[in-house]
Amino acid sequence: MALTLRVVNVNSIGFESCSRCSTFISPNPSNSRFVSAGCSKVEQISIVTEESENSLIQALVGIQGRGRSSSPQQLNAIERAIQVLEHIGGVSDPTNSSLIEGRWQLIFTTRPGTASPIQAAASIGDGKRILFRFDRAAFSFKFLPFKVPYPVPFKLLGDEAKGWLDTTYLSHSGNLRISRGNKGTTFVLQKQTEPRQKLLTAISSGVGVREAIDKLISLNKNSGEEDPELEEGEWQMIWNSQTVTDSWLENAANGLMGKQIVEKNGRIKYVVNILLGLKFSMSGIFVKSSPKVYEVTMDDAAIIGGPFGYPLEFGKKFILEILFNDGKVRISRGDNEIIFVHARTNAQ
Repeated sequence: MALTLRVVNVNSIGFESCSRCSTFISPNPSNSRFVSAGCSKVEQISIVTEESENSLIQALVGIQGRGRSSSPQQLNAIERAIQVLEHIGGVSDPTNSSLIEGRWQLIFTTRPGTASPIQAAASIGDGKRILFRFDRAAFSFKFLPFKVPYPVPFKLLGDEAKGWLDTTYLSHSGNLRISRGNKGTTFVLQKQTEPRQKLLTAISSGVGVREAIDKLISLNKNSGEEDPELEEGEWQMIWNSQTVTDSWLENAANGLMGKQIVEKNGRIKYVVNILLGLKFSMSGIFVKSSPKVYEVTMDDAAIIGGPFGYPLEFGKKFILEILFNDGKVRISRGDNEIIFVHARTNAQ
């Protein structure tokens, strides 16, 4: 009789005897899949771990500022994914593993405002804990090629300059790490950031966005996958290559801000929250004219306040080319060669 692994929730993870197959229930139900009963115990754990890691990465899509812009729903999804991985367990004795060596990039923290360029002297406390003492700090400015030292009197701070960091999960690939600090902060770090996350990180920092976009588009072209589509759903604009003007109305009408809603019936809408319950709304239609290319006509604009609307005389036609779309992040090119990056905000 084969052993099957069933993950029901973060508090119930284990093996069940079953003569058929098992189902892996991931933190994201859409990622759940069947695990063959013929798989070995090691193979089953590998599949569950891979799904759980993917669930965490998916939950982080669209979150900027290492967690600063996350909603309560996103935070809950991230915490669930983290707890599942911590319960499954990764590399045992992670701090003594060679996999922990390298340069790690912080992609999420529960206290994003506390991240700072401070150097610390570290030592191994036990199999999971790293002990550290802060000893150096500096300011980093985008317009300067060097860091400016900041004279923090760490020696006078005593135990306040000390801390510890528990590695609660280290992936067997050595690319994903979860840590919890002595002040209750949770950190998610990646050693080798996937191209999509590199783009989101670049947008968050404002550095290397164009390069990250080009890399993602290039990888998509070389993958041999089908041409990207203008997929239905709600898409939040998170970056564009056009400098915004002083007129928010003009920016909204040009799709330089707010949300884009794409419907199955060929309808498309821009929605921008203004203030005090007022919204700018602009609707239109799109028609596919060739692979990856759509003709868009926007001709119904209004300021919406509750059940009332004030029509505006706005209208425009333009060509929209979809350069990349993986269902989570979409890159497109509009009029005047403007590049847009949208992140999906509704579940698929």
